[in-house]
Amino acid sequence: MSVLLSVEKISIAFGGLKAVTEFSLALEKGRLQGLIGPNGAGKTTCFNLLTGVYQPTEGRIRLDGKDITGLKPFQIAAAGLARTFQNIRLFSDLSVLDNVRIACHLRAKHTMLGSVLRSAYSVGEERAIRKRAMELLAIFELADRFEEQARNLPYGDQRRLEIARAMATDPKVLLLDEPAAGMNSSEKVELRGLIRKVLKEFGLTILLIEHDMGLVMDICEHITVLDHGVTIAAGGPAAIQTDPKVVEAYLGEPAKAEDVTPRPEPPVGAGR
Repeated sequence: MSVLLSVEKISIAFGGLKAVTEFSLALEKGRLQGLIGPNGAGKTTCFNLLTGVYQPTEGRIRLDGKDITGLKPFQIAAAGLARTFQNIRLFSDLSVLDNVRIACHLRAKHTMLGSVLRSAYSVGEERAIRKRAMELLAIFELADRFEEQARNLPYGDQRRLEIARAMATDPKVLLLDEPAAGMNSSEKVELRGLIRKVLKEFGLTILLIEHDMGLVMDICEHITVLDHGVTIAAGGPAAIQTDPKVVEAYLGEPAKAEDVTPRPEPPVGAGR
């Protein structure tokens, strides 16, 4: 398979502290990879580098062959790299529908003047955007709550809405930053199914940060491990579980078999 996201030895320092050192990654199209490590290892900093929040002091980032190093976040999103956040960042006062519609506008072509004058093209595109947003909400089982304020959704549904909003930008690569954070066990099981569904039905490529080792070992094909901003291991789940450096830095002990055995998925709508 072709490499869709190529990261070549990117680094960043804050003052005298090297937060990430020569981080490299090759994410093939259609694959799901994990990025793990203890708190403060530099995982979210890597996401911030990939999405333009921070600029690397060295190294290159390429998306689908295009050099996106140094681009602004909106330019990187337009190039096809979307993300969710560890701490949910929805437009809490807006409706569920409007949260997704806003993201759909990244691909809109009508002008502000066209919107003000309500041109035929503008009206038609707005209808198409609403339809697309409602289709995404249906996929994420949120269509029946489209008029509600985002702040009023249960926590698990807010996570689903954030992923739906990222999907509305029509990304090539989706970065998920601890999507299971704060979820109960039923919501985590449901999340596994949702990630698999997104990967398969949308033909996406996903990079996942997550502390839930059962989830990571179950769904990720390849895992990179960071410790103090340095890559200490990379490989398949079985190799990562027994790598001495990983055991020492993060896992504490090799993951037990029952921790990584796929759990049965609940009926649609369960645990919401």
